[in-house]
Amino acid sequence: MRKLSEKSGRERGFTLIEMLIVIAILATVTGGIFLQLNTAQERINTEQSKVDNFDEARDFVEQFFRDINQIGYPNGHMINFLPMSPASALATSQADNRVAVGLVKIDANSIWFEGDVNGTGVVQSVQYKVNGSGGTTCPLCLQRSSVDKVTGTAPLSQSASWGTEVNDVITNQIFTYFNTSGTAFTALPADITSDPTNLAKIKTIHISLTIQNNAIIDPKTKQPIQTSFQGEVSLNNCSMATTGFVGISCQ
Repeated sequence: MRKLSEKSGRERGFTLIEMLIVIAILATVTGGIFLQLNTAQERINTEQSKVDNFDEARDFVEQFFRDINQIGYPNGHMINFLPMSPASALATSQADNRVAVGLVKIDANSIWFEGDVNGTGVVQSVQYKVNGSGGTTCPLCLQRSSVDKVTGTAPLSQSASWGTEVNDVITNQIFTYFNTSGTAFTALPADITSDPTNLAKIKTIHISLTIQNNAIIDPKTKQPIQTSFQGEVSLNNCSMATTGFVGISCQ
């Protein structure tokens, strides 16, 4: 009889307290799993945003490189009926829409130049500039303008039409300029009127973009995500900022 009673006690199952303990353990384990899944999903979203920002910056910089490769083309030497000297005739050449003068104006966060950037034989006046629209619709963006050059109009008086942009740019200095000897040019801003001699010596342009998306917080650092992109390009064609033997200017 005693053995029967002991067997019945062993087979009666879990008590309510035991069930509650098991449920609590399962809830803790399940909660931990879901927390890890949520963290992993946040990391995936963060990394995807970084990739998207990097792709945006890369596409914009590649556009910039394509434009720069055409800077100063076609130049005055290709238009044999243009007056290339004396210097008094230079302004006439600069205002001719058949000629791309090259660099027009440079600054730490903007650059202005001329070239046949579309490969159509039509010279364009191209600008890259932070807050290029001058409005509030793009508070932290780098914009691009490309318009046909108007003949009889000085390079610095050409119009602009802002379009393509990169948002959330926080870089303090986007553009850095180097002359033919590799020395950085620091006397910024400079333009084709105020400093034509040094402008004509610019050979290499370095671009650095850092984008900070304040709408997305990195779950690990608890800071807005940042993406950086850098590149460097050399000018292939001569500048018509001035005449004479100054670096890569037109002779």
